[in-house]
Amino acid sequence: MAMTSPARILVIFGTRPEAIKLFPVVHALKADPRFECVVCVSAQHRQMLDQVLDITGIVPDHDLDVMQPDQTLDALTANLLTGLGKVMDEVQPARVIVQGDTATAMTGALAAYYRKVPVDHVEAGLRSYNIYHPWPEEVNRKIIGAMASLHFAPTTTSEAALLKENADPARVHVTGNTVIDALHWVSAKIEREPALATNLADLEAKFAGKRIIGVTSHRRENFGEGMEQIAKAIRQIAERPDTAVIFPVHLNPNVRKVMNERLSGLDNVALIEPLDYPHFARLLNIAEIMLTDSGGVQEEAPALGKPVLVMRETTERPEGVEAGTAKLVGTDAARIVTEISTLLDDTSAYEAMARAHNPFGDGQSARRIVELLANEIGQ
Repeated sequence: MAMTSPARILVIFGTRPEAIKLFPVVHALKADPRFECVVCVSAQHRQMLDQVLDITGIVPDHDLDVMQPDQTLDALTANLLTGLGKVMDEVQPARVIVQGDTATAMTGALAAYYRKVPVDHVEAGLRSYNIYHPWPEEVNRKIIGAMASLHFAPTTTSEAALLKENADPARVHVTGNTVIDALHWVSAKIEREPALATNLADLEAKFAGKRIIGVTSHRRENFGEGMEQIAKAIRQIAERPDTAVIFPVHLNPNVRKVMNERLSGLDNVALIEPLDYPHFARLLNIAEIMLTDSGGVQEEAPALGKPVLVMRETTERPEGVEAGTAKLVGTDAARIVTEISTLLDDTSAYEAMARAHNPFGDGQSARRIVELLANEIGQ
């Protein structure tokens, strides 16, 4: 009986969060003889993407390198759509995999749809139900959902959102979130190779005995007054002698300008360059609380028992809020300071969040996704 040739799967990503959440899937596909895995990166985040590729050992087969200074969303979208289309015409994949809600994911799905190639969506079904929060991600993921062949929903909440939008129940599968697979993988790698995450050692020594607040902020909807309020809150938090803040500042000038102007020179606020993935995992480990407007941190921090205060008005990850691992605090400085102070001063409030069950997965999501793909193509 003749062997069935491996199915060619094109995996597309372009940003650091996509790379983190898709490298476990790429690893699983490459280890499985039923598949030929082809990787295309758009380099929507060049520097931060390359850090993840390097640590995970992924060498892209195609690299579009699309980013240009001050590129508009429509120019980026046009460049991605035509560039990804050319790659698909060359690769001729059996299926395309995209993740999440970026411009790369949306245009990758659209280019696949234009060629009648099935597109499979990792981290499907996240909804905030506000098309401007997060912007433009909420619309991007809804567009992908309209075209997806298989929806890999991380939780039953995201599954329910897809079913409410009339997705075929047979095409929706709850897999957990691959970010937990990634965190387990990188934590094990750091344990084997401690030198991968030693660059925070000086800060750890400087802030020894203090309670560390980790901060990340980059959302477009927070640019302007939101960033000013976040900076104001951090200044007030830093007035506490028992507290230190470690803030890897996003490369976007809308973030950097505000934070550098408002927070530079404070003894117990460390404004540092964006961290590679092992060092970010280390920050999650040493922080007592994470203050963020990121999506991924809402999933990662609870896996390590760290409360998350979310500087947004809405979240497409309500599971964390419902489970008690995360809390929406918006961008009002007074509210942020109050919520952080509560966690620092009220042990029971802290423990309630730290010990809440993480609803986002068990570290086996990539394995489930590969088996579902194999079933789909009859391998």
